[in-house]
Amino acid sequence: MDCTRNKIKDLKKQIIDFFVSLGIDVHTSTKALGHQGFFRVNRIDISKDINENRIIPTLLHEFTHYITFNIKSKCTDFIPIFKCNDKFIYDELIKITNFVDENSKLEKLYVQKENIKNSIKKYERIIKNKYPEFKRNEKFKPFIKHTKYSDARYLLKHDAIKVLHWFTYKTYSIINIEQEFPDMPEEFISYLKLKSCQRKQSSIARKINKLNKYYRTPTELFARFIEGLYLDKEKVIYVAPRTYSLFKELYESGYYTHLNKLFEIVNINI
Repeated sequence: MDCTRNKIKDLKKQIIDFFVSLGIDVHTSTKALGHQGFFRVNRIDISKDINENRIIPTLLHEFTHYITFNIKSKCTDFIPIFKCNDKFIYDELIKITNFVDENSKLEKLYVQKENIKNSIKKYERIIKNKYPEFKRNEKFKPFIKHTKYSDARYLLKHDAIKVLHWFTYKTYSIINIEQEFPDMPEEFISYLKLKSCQRKQSSIARKINKLNKYYRTPTELFARFIEGLYLDKEKVIYVAPRTYSLFKELYESGYYTHLNKLFEIVNINI
C-alpha cells in the first residue's frame, strides 16, 4: 500500500509540474467547487478530499478540459474534438462514461423515480375507492371543502410547515400527518401524500435531466474517454473501437496539444 501511495504521490507531482510548465495554475487544497476536480481557463483545482485512487484519473480528466478549451472554448458537438460528429461516437462514449463513472447511470435516481411512481398509483387507488371521479392533476374539491379551516391545507404545497397560532408556532409534516390530523379521512391523507410524491417526482426529474445534460456533453464524454484509457485501455478499445480509431489518428498527428507528453508521463501507449 505504501508503495502504491508513494507511486501515486510521485506521479501526481510529475503531472502537476508538467501542468505548471504549461502556465496552468494548479490548486490541490480547495474543495474544487464541490467536485473531485474543476477546470476554468488556465486553472485546475483538485479537491483536497479526493480519494487516493481518483487523483490521477481526475488530473487527466481536468487536463482534457484544458485541451478541448484550447481547441474551441465551447464544444457543442464532436467536430472540434474528433473532426467528426457521427452518432457512433456518442453511443460509444456513453458506454465508456458508464464504465468510468458508475454514478453516470443514475441508477439510484431511477429507482427512486419508479418507487414514487408506484406510491402515486397506490394513493390514487385509495382516493378513487371513495371518489372514483378523482383526477390527480385537477383540484380535489372534497378535500378543499374539508380542510377550508384546517392547517392541513398548507401541506398541499409543502412537506413541512410552521403555522403561527397567536404567540406560538405549530409544526406539521407529511411524515407525521396521521398523528397531527387523526380525524382526517384516509382518502384526504392519501391526497396530501400524493401531492408530496408529485413534488418529489418533479424534483427527481429535474435532477435526472440536469445530470444527463452534464454527463452527455461532448467535453465531459471526451474527458471520461481519456480517463478510461488510463484505467483500462483494452476495455476502451473493445467498447469504443471506432471512436478509439478516430482518436488514435488525431493523437498521432499531434492534434491534441500536449496530450502526448502527459500520456508519456502516465505510461499510456496509444
